[in-house]
Amino acid sequence: MALPSSLLSEEQFQCSICLDIFTNPVSTPCGHNFCIACIGGYWNSSAVCQCPLCKETFYRRPDLRINTTLREISEQIKTRICLSEECSTHPGEVCCDICTGRKHRAVKSCLVCLASYCQTHLEPHQRVKTLIRHKLIEPVSNIEDRLCKKHERVLELFCREDQVCVCQFCTEKDHSGHTIVSVEEEYRQKRAQLCKTEAEVQQKIKDRLKKVEELRWSVELNRRCAQREANHNVRVFNALVRSIERSHNELLELIEEKQRVEERWAEGLIKELEQEITELVKRRTELEQLSHSEDHIHFLQSLPVLCPLPHTKDWSAISVNSDLCLEAVRRAVSQLEEGLREELEKLPEIKLKRIQQCAVDVTLDPNTAHPLLILSEDGKQVRLGHKRQTLPDNPERFDPVGNVLAKEGISSGRHYWEVKVGEKTDWDLGVARESIDRKGEIIYTPENGYWTVWLRNGANYEAGADPSVLLPLSPKPGTVGVFLDYEGGQISFYNVEARSHIYTFTDTFTEKLYPFFSPNHNNGENAAPLIISPVSHTD
Repeated sequence: MALPSSLLSEEQFQCSICLDIFTNPVSTPCGHNFCIACIGGYWNSSAVCQCPLCKETFYRRPDLRINTTLREISEQIKTRICLSEECSTHPGEVCCDICTGRKHRAVKSCLVCLASYCQTHLEPHQRVKTLIRHKLIEPVSNIEDRLCKKHERVLELFCREDQVCVCQFCTEKDHSGHTIVSVEEEYRQKRAQLCKTEAEVQQKIKDRLKKVEELRWSVELNRRCAQREANHNVRVFNALVRSIERSHNELLELIEEKQRVEERWAEGLIKELEQEITELVKRRTELEQLSHSEDHIHFLQSLPVLCPLPHTKDWSAISVNSDLCLEAVRRAVSQLEEGLREELEKLPEIKLKRIQQCAVDVTLDPNTAHPLLILSEDGKQVRLGHKRQTLPDNPERFDPVGNVLAKEGISSGRHYWEVKVGEKTDWDLGVARESIDRKGEIIYTPENGYWTVWLRNGANYEAGADPSVLLPLSPKPGTVGVFLDYEGGQISFYNVEARSHIYTFTDTFTEKLYPFFSPNHNNGENAAPLIISPVSHTD
């Protein structure tokens, strides 16, 4: 009977007397198992016949028979142990070719002897002079693959033309005239290349993991911005709805009040008209009676009294105003428009608060600064000096125009930074493309890779579109906020103190962009620096 090896446990089949796997196991009447020789010897040396485990005493010695099933299982376990002890190596390790019986782990393989040796059998290769010269390598199981199939010699050379390992005989015939180096030299070179490639791969992985994190952050940022924008819009439109409902209720009350006033006024007119009608009817009756009178004297005496008509008003110009509702609607709509305008004026402030959550750290790059520009040690301020500095004329540096870029390039996501311009009379701010021409004359237009706004002569603000756009800014900005939405294709400028929008460029970006600064001339009045100021986050 064969059992799965996973079900066989050595401890379950060990004799408790000899502590080894059962040999001809027998079972006592109490149910415990022992080797037949072990239990027999135990009872022979004891005055009492009892079980060594549970100490149950038997008054007459039991007649024991071998448990054949238990014996078969014990033999299987012994066979498995013997097989596992033939080689003491772990999976993947190489066994010594010299060891007999239980094989030990090899520590070296010899390319001359074509054999692998454990530490004990390697000793002659470390002592005997003829063996010391043999080529030893880390232990390998397929040592025959190290031999040339054609010449049966060790593959100790490498042909760089054919990119194959060769023996000495191969270099004299098939690879004659080729560039031949030792396998060690080629190994060192290829390993160096491999390490370089591995480093490049690792850097690519790192860059892509960083990009994944940036994209995930952008998605999360978009989600948060969308949620904040939705919340702000709900607030604004709820205010508008409340304003409309309030105006509607006020309009209804106004119409009802106007209706009541007009009704009271009309009722007064009707009452007055009815009184005049009553008097006129009375006079008509009197005149009618007088016209039928045959009394000449009475007729002539009464006629002068009845002929003059009673005093009445001229009612031709009097009417009820039917346009009172229309006028009320006009006033209500006008008030509603005013409320709507007030609510909409709040939106730029709300939008700027949301954009400020995208604030990033921006630092000026001295390698791009014109030699006249003076940068602060922390890279947060720039002003124009009077003396040209001796600096290397590298391709990244602006010359002769006094500009400077930030160190941080932007190729994705949303980014916001603020620049304090203070009372400066001239400055340029914005974003520039990486591939811009930094030498010679520069024209600030999107076509040339610049998206900027500027101030000239302390009063003239313009956006560098094509053609440029005049910007009537009031009040003047003391701090300018710049917002770049790379995927959205927008570059926007804000007056931070006034919480108002200045100008927005719309474009499609295909390469890295950099924050752009120019403090312009230093004539004393414009000597103050441009300062990259920390963004005050507001909820």
